[in-house]
Amino acid sequence: SHKYSRGVFFLLVCCLPGDVTPRESSPFINNTDQDQENYYDGKNMALFEEEIESNPMVSSLLNKLANYTNLTQGVTEHEEYENEEGSPQMGTFIGVYLPCMQNILGVILFLRLTWIVGTAGILESFAIVVMCCTCTMLTAISMSAIATNGVVPAGGSYYMISRSLGPEFGGAVGLCFYLGTTFAGSMYILGTIEILLTYIVPNAAVFVAEKKEGEAEAMLNNMRVYGTCCLALMALVVFVGVKYVNKLALVFLACVVLSIMAIYAGVIKTVIEPPDFPICLLGNRSLQNHNFEKCVKTEVIKNVTYTTKLWELFCDSRHLNATCDEYFTLNNVTEIQGIPGLLSGVIKDNMWGDYGPSGMLVEKKRQSSVPAQDNSRDIYMPYVFNDISTFFTLLVGIYFPSVTGIMAGSNRSGDLRDAQRSIPFGTILAIATTSFIYMTCVVLFGACIEGVVLRDKFGDSVKKNLVIGTLAWPSPWVIVIGSFFSCCGAGLQSLTGAPRLLQAIARDGIVPFLQVFGHGKANGEPTWALLMTAGICEIGILIASLDAVAPILSINGMFYPVSCVQFFLMCYLFVNLACAVQTLLRTPNWRPRFKFYHWTLSFLGMSLCVSLMFISSWYYALVAMSIAGCIYKYIEYRGAEKEWGDGIRGLSLNAARYALIRLEEVQPHTKNWRPQLLVLLKLDSDLGVKHPRLLSFTTQLKAGKGLTIVSSVLEGTYMTLGAEAKSAEQNVKSAMHAERTKGFCHVVVSSNLRDGFSHLIQSAGLGGMKHNAVLMAWPGAWKQAEDSYPWKNFIETVRETTSAHQALLVAKNIDKFPSSEDRLGEGTIDVWWIVHDGGLLMLLPFLLRQHKVWRKCKMRIFTVAQMDDNSIQMKKDLQMFLYHLRLNAVVEVVEMHDSDIAAFTYEKTLVMEQRSQMLKQMQLSRNEREREAQLITKLGTKSHGNLNDNAPATPDHRVHMTWTKDKLITERNRNRSEPNVGVKDLFNMKPNQSNVRRMHTAVKLNEVVVNKSQGAQLVLLNMPGPPKTKGGDENYMEFLEVLMDGLDRVLLVRGGGREVITIYS
Repeated sequence: SHKYSRGVFFLLVCCLPGDVTPRESSPFINNTDQDQENYYDGKNMALFEEEIESNPMVSSLLNKLANYTNLTQGVTEHEEYENEEGSPQMGTFIGVYLPCMQNILGVILFLRLTWIVGTAGILESFAIVVMCCTCTMLTAISMSAIATNGVVPAGGSYYMISRSLGPEFGGAVGLCFYLGTTFAGSMYILGTIEILLTYIVPNAAVFVAEKKEGEAEAMLNNMRVYGTCCLALMALVVFVGVKYVNKLALVFLACVVLSIMAIYAGVIKTVIEPPDFPICLLGNRSLQNHNFEKCVKTEVIKNVTYTTKLWELFCDSRHLNATCDEYFTLNNVTEIQGIPGLLSGVIKDNMWGDYGPSGMLVEKKRQSSVPAQDNSRDIYMPYVFNDISTFFTLLVGIYFPSVTGIMAGSNRSGDLRDAQRSIPFGTILAIATTSFIYMTCVVLFGACIEGVVLRDKFGDSVKKNLVIGTLAWPSPWVIVIGSFFSCCGAGLQSLTGAPRLLQAIARDGIVPFLQVFGHGKANGEPTWALLMTAGICEIGILIASLDAVAPILSINGMFYPVSCVQFFLMCYLFVNLACAVQTLLRTPNWRPRFKFYHWTLSFLGMSLCVSLMFISSWYYALVAMSIAGCIYKYIEYRGAEKEWGDGIRGLSLNAARYALIRLEEVQPHTKNWRPQLLVLLKLDSDLGVKHPRLLSFTTQLKAGKGLTIVSSVLEGTYMTLGAEAKSAEQNVKSAMHAERTKGFCHVVVSSNLRDGFSHLIQSAGLGGMKHNAVLMAWPGAWKQAEDSYPWKNFIETVRETTSAHQALLVAKNIDKFPSSEDRLGEGTIDVWWIVHDGGLLMLLPFLLRQHKVWRKCKMRIFTVAQMDDNSIQMKKDLQMFLYHLRLNAVVEVVEMHDSDIAAFTYEKTLVMEQRSQMLKQMQLSRNEREREAQLITKLGTKSHGNLNDNAPATPDHRVHMTWTKDKLITERNRNRSEPNVGVKDLFNMKPNQSNVRRMHTAVKLNEVVVNKSQGAQLVLLNMPGPPKTKGGDENYMEFLEVLMDGLDRVLLVRGGGREVITIYS
């Protein structure tokens, strides 16, 4: 077993990453260095003691895993799971199942489900319930997989989405879900007050209307006053503590359960003895019977016929000869039972829907009637009307809020004892329970209640009773009380979950202005978030009924914004998306304990969410998406950068890998060619960027498109300069950010600069995403340099780019180039097209003019004509070529006549060659002096003891050369005599004719360029190729210097050997 434990330790040490510097989450944070040293004294783990800071012992690791306040070094997220003292730790039943049941079994069941069944019919109502419940069940399955894939701290659904899809998606959807939950709290509070003032204590109204037309406004004012008071009371309960909310939740849920049991008991009772709730029909029209007692026109008392109150409602007087409504006169009054019972066969009549416009009369389908000629006064009669136009999609939007409580448990994940177990089990069980209740209620309502009663939304035909209350046993008051406490409980759950959701978002710091809401009481209660939530709820209570502010939906006199449903559906959509992305990516960290999930189920849930969003209200769906998009962009630009290992990053990596493989298979077409730049930077002694304008020019040339790799080389070994390389890379990234250069940064360490730049040119990029052009600065002080390394490195870079078939861009006086903040006014970009380079010279000005710095500059193209060329025809051909290339430029052909080589050219060439020869001799002399100094040092320190006979011999085990005085004098004289011969030869040199011709070309071309383009904003020139032999490297630098003499901003361009611009579409 000892051998096995050592193997396990070695495996864990190799597999658990760590940092060199200790962190707060280190398992040894409470131990001192002395304690660690003593711990390993006498142990058999000395082999690993140098790594113990980053790779802990298995015993210590396992000890820390039991407490999530200190996670392993591999888990570096800031959201470490905090188990605060004094915070209640709830189980599945109290923490998840009851909150979900309370939120799901809300006002829709008691106030609207009967009306939905009567309007849509049993079959379509059942389809609505199944569709909505399926959506929530699929979402719960996806949520269960995410919740069991690790620790779920406070934040619930926000935490799941943000850690799976990134902070941008998490913040956007989390804030939308917070708003939906908060406004849902307003809905539940308004529902509570509506039930209180309508069914329980109608005499408690503060505002009483004097006229019938003002009753609606008086009712809304009463709801605002009582709603504000109720909100304050609920907020106080939540502020006191979540445990008190849980205690009240048990009471409220017990009332709801009793109400549901009363419904089922009432259904059973209808089989034995149906309840007596008669409804009055005039012809086939349902009447509001809360203003009369008897459903007859006249009654005979002691052989005398008297009119009833119903007569007075339709006639102008109580007398028998009064003038009455035509329909009232033509049709008889009949009385039928509103609750015929389960065995009555009414289910056949309620099987199909009965949609209609607003103001349509509620009529019994199979009842005969005599139509009237004039129906203009029907709106003033006590008929039951449709208050809104009804259609299938509307009913879907009205019903869906009843299933939006599935996140009530996950929103309180920070208060759960074991969130990984409680959230899946409690949520799925609550959805299954409520789905069964809803489905059975749909069928039972249609089988027991008369159709005209079902379509009576407000119970006007049953004396203002809740329609569902007429079915309950033993009394309708059971349903009234149950619905009241249901709304109270759901409101408390919303006020409990929403602040915790806002607190979790604020603590993550992804939205800067919300950070104040991350603070709370000592026990973690979100005080500031609760105040914010209460304020938003108050706004919902005050403005919820104003049709001018937002299109809203009326629910029993209570108004609920449809957009809240969109926020819930958006949250469910992204929960499904998160699960699907994680499943398809198969990331190593995706190991949920909940196994009953599949990506196809998640995609089905996503499809249902999107469908329901647009079915319920397509314009609110667009509004909700716009709000989420704005929050997403805000977090992306202003929020804190977080690396949570989210699925979007993994998806991006997979997409990038796939794209890179595809790019490598096929070479880019000429139409898709754009410069993919490798920018070679020089760093100063402080590892800062020496020429930041090179990055500015890169930004102007690229405009964020294509690939940009910014690189530099440090001379040395990576073992000694590793930290400097990282520091230099950070400095380069900062400079790129300052110059708005979008791309990648890479600083390498090499034994010499030449090899470093060579490796970058060969290996920078990945797969098909490799550079095709190199951008670098002209070594301006190459003549004054103490050694020849800078310009030799430059020429070798030119040779290597040519061998690699890559384009080369060399900027002279790069520090004089405009910054990205400058705006060049009138000016030109002059292109001197001497030789054909694949069209790169003409493409670069076009790309530059896309940027705002160069946008106002005009493009001019110059070409050179020899004596044998027809300059007029050349100009026409070039103009036609530019026309086909869709480039706007001024064309000018410059004639260069053959002329004798001037004496100045001979003299300049001779001076160049003499200087080159002298530098070689000086370099040789300096090398010999250094060698002589080394010889003297060795002679003085190593061989002096041998020359002195009296000195005692000391043993020296190091290897060295033995020198004598004669050897030293001979070597010194030989070395000193060689440079003198070379200096004498300098005065007898004659210029090389090939160099003379090249210098002549450079001088003449420079004269023409300076004459035409000295005032241009930028001059682009063909860059001549380097000499094939290294003997003329310095002369090549001199030729280029002469060619660019007198010009401020020059860009030497050398093509990569392929066409980069085409006339074809």
